[in-house]
Amino acid sequence: MRTRPNRLSAAILMLSAGLCLQAQAQDPQSDEPPQAEAKDPTKEFVKKINDATGLEFWGYGRGGFYSAGTGKLKGGYTLGGDLQKYRLGNEGDNDLEFGIGKKFDLGEGIKWGVFYMPTIYNGKGGTAQAYFSLAGIFGNAATLWAGQRYRRIQDVHIVDKWVVEDGDNYGAGIDDIPLWGLGRLNMALHTADSVDNQGGNPNNAKRINVQWRDIPTNPGGKLVVTGGLISGDFAQGRDGGALGLMHLQKNFLAQGLNNVFIAQGSSGHASLSGKFYNLDNGTTTTGLLLPPGFGLENTLPFAPLVERTVITPQAGARQRRILDSMDFQFGRFGGQGLIGYQTTRPDNGPETKDFSLGGRLSYGIAKYTKLLTELSTTRRSTDDQPRQTLNKGTIAVAFSPNTDFWTRPEFRIYATRASWNKAAGDANATSFGANGRMNATTFGLQMEAWWE
Repeated sequence: MRTRPNRLSAAILMLSAGLCLQAQAQDPQSDEPPQAEAKDPTKEFVKKINDATGLEFWGYGRGGFYSAGTGKLKGGYTLGGDLQKYRLGNEGDNDLEFGIGKKFDLGEGIKWGVFYMPTIYNGKGGTAQAYFSLAGIFGNAATLWAGQRYRRIQDVHIVDKWVVEDGDNYGAGIDDIPLWGLGRLNMALHTADSVDNQGGNPNNAKRINVQWRDIPTNPGGKLVVTGGLISGDFAQGRDGGALGLMHLQKNFLAQGLNNVFIAQGSSGHASLSGKFYNLDNGTTTTGLLLPPGFGLENTLPFAPLVERTVITPQAGARQRRILDSMDFQFGRFGGQGLIGYQTTRPDNGPETKDFSLGGRLSYGIAKYTKLLTELSTTRRSTDDQPRQTLNKGTIAVAFSPNTDFWTRPEFRIYATRASWNKAAGDANATSFGANGRMNATTFGLQMEAWWE
């Protein structure tokens, strides 16, 4: 017997939205879109704080109340592909990254800085970044750095995926090397160690990342070339590499429409985005200390327990990805769309092909209120297995300092409907496909913010 969504939760959410809209209805709306030239109030406020304190603050956060029928997930309906989790009304988690830094002026254009970013995800704390920087040594914009740092270059926001980045591991590098009007260069060396990686780096993995950015191509257009090389003593799989091309176009076909086209390939233990992929990992287990050659008769209750690290071998893969993403703001209308295709062939398994098509639309209906809708369809095909499909739709009322698509903070009241075929349910029988389910409805209130 299938459970129904909590109708009381839905009624409370819709009533809250109605009361907020009624309160704003007294504010007259002009015929012209009021946000056509809107500025980001959060960015302006953070800049004032930074200027006043001499510190640098940046970060990201989301969280809220998530409701679903008994036994159903509160979010995370996805087939598992990198581009398949359409996130609006589909997250069901709480996340906070809070960065703080300070730069010290040593004179003659030389500055050094210290930066730290702790994280809390669903109650579990960690460290995303902790590093030092030194700028001005070479008489230009080039900056040296060392520590744990990630370089996030390009994301597709509606699927919560950074498609071009290097990982948050220990390393050192140099950023923003000027290339005589042909863009700028980032170079870095990394290991697989990190502040939170208590198991260390059992396979002695190392990574080189290179990003050639802001290469001028055409009016309003720039090209980015990324590369990565990985080596290590892997229990399974092999060394690998990654190569990516990304073209960014401002005002594509129309003013206010931006386009990003990306083509990427990788092999072995290199990921498409530029990070490590599927490394062998060490897990600490507790077991009985048995002398060699002794049988089960020695496994007595008083036998000593010891912790031992067991290396779990994992395979690398040959991967390919192509995607195109557009975002726009035309008066009160804003949004982002995506079409993408990715293949993953593990070194020891069948190939998986993932397809993704979807988009989110926003429309300002009052000074601080916008309507949101997100629709998506995703496919996953694995050799000799039935094709999986999952469709998701979300509607929401959102409140923010203005009604532009990218303006944050944003407080949302949403309802989400997800449905899938039998193959997807069978493949996810321990999560959303449990008990033969073929669909689910969730409700929630969520707030999302970023600042820099």
